Amino acid sequence: MCIEVLQSGLLTTVQDMGRFGYQQHGIIVSGAMDTFALRIANLLVNNHENEAALEITLLGPRLKFHEDKLIAICGGDFSPLIDGERVPSWRPVWVRKESILEFGYAKKGCRAYVAVAGGFDVLKVLGSRSTYLRAEIGGYKGRSLTKGDYLSMKRPQATSLELSSLLAKKSNSTSFIAADWYIGENIFPFYNNPTVRVIRGTHFNRFTHESRYNFFEQEFQITLQSDRMGYRLIGPILELEQPLDLFSEAVTVGTIQVPSNGQPIILMADRQTTGGYPKIGFVTSVDLPILAQRKPGEKLRFQEITLKDAQRTMIHREKMLKIVTLGMKLTTSNKINEARS
Repeated sequence: MCIEVLQSGLLTTVQDMGRFGYQQHGIIVSGAMDTFALRIANLLVNNHENEAALEITLLGPRLKFHEDKLIAICGGDFSPLIDGERVPSWRPVWVRKESILEFGYAKKGCRAYVAVAGGFDVLKVLGSRSTYLRAEIGGYKGRSLTKGDYLSMKRPQATSLELSSLLAKKSNSTSFIAADWYIGENIFPFYNNPTVRVIRGTHFNRFTHESRYNFFEQEFQITLQSDRMGYRLIGPILELEQPLDLFSEAVTVGTIQVPSNGQPIILMADRQTTGGYPKIGFVTSVDLPILAQRKPGEKLRFQEITLKDAQRTMIHREKMLKIVTLGMKLTTSNKINEARS
């Protein structure tokens, strides 16, 4: 066993990119709320970007390492400490055996991700290691972590082992050492931006003119009833011009439904597979990490974007991630080669 859970935090689960291909059977996708942070954290420790990592929400856990490990922490700022010393995020970090990693409350953002070289060795269920809490499947025994749990790791790739060895040699007697290269803030999603871009939904034109105007011009607040399934918002009432009798149909992450009370719900990672409420909009995929990092009580606005422009933003982000991935691989390779010579 490699990592022991000393304290669980508010909600700490094992997540990867999700469980795809089973929605027609009523099996939800689940997966990380902030897939951008998950992917970067995995790439920093030379994992495949879909490896399972820990997702931390609002209040982080306290973890003890029973082996030397290479990790990366990405996402929101939870003031992480290793043996009482602040540890930087968005870069590879070598952690010495018997050290303790602990997190506080989220100072910035709502969720953080901890990736370990090799990934967490939990059972795959329907092709994914993600935890689906309501069905109690995937992840660590189908539930969030609790005190006394032990997490095992898979064997890291050769490059991860070499990077770990390189950092370990520089550590002297310290509990950890962070690499001197990192992902710069210009690469991050705009986590502090309260505006998310939205494509018009299937039933957008069925809402009143005033509702359509308010949807894009007024603020909405994330309520305390929000969770991984959906963000419930409170703001101006969104009304239909006349009642609609709708059949339940497929929904996806980022779908914005409006139930009879006129207060929108944004469907998130643990969303249901179908829904029967009118759809006023769809959050663009590239802005979903912004939503994932917004806390209950915080406000947001919607900005209209065309489907074509939404596709362009996604293509741009994927190109950027490819460049970042290549840059990290080259930097790691150069550091290892320098150490060999």
